Amino acid sequence: MIDIYEIVGLLAALLTTASFVPQVYKTWKSKSADSLSLTMYLVFFVGIVLWLIYGIHLKSLAMIVANSITAVLSLLLIIFKLRYK
Repeated sequence: MIDIYEIVGLLAALLTTASFVPQVYKTWKSKSADSLSLTMYLVFFVGIVLWLIYGIHLKSLAMIVANSITAVLSLLLIIFKLRYK
């Protein structure tokens, strides 16, 4: 059975992960990534991958789902930054 803390974790994961969607969409539609910091997103991506590894170790569904999706979204922004120069 899922406890209240798992629900809170899943809700937090949903909200923080969803916060990347507007930036990915805007960058994709505008084909402009001038205002994005490549260094920031590279460091962020590595951090997210480390959180994902930690979440897998803990078998935390919220951490695994959130960090998997966030890793993909941040990787897309890195790709857009490199592609839309």
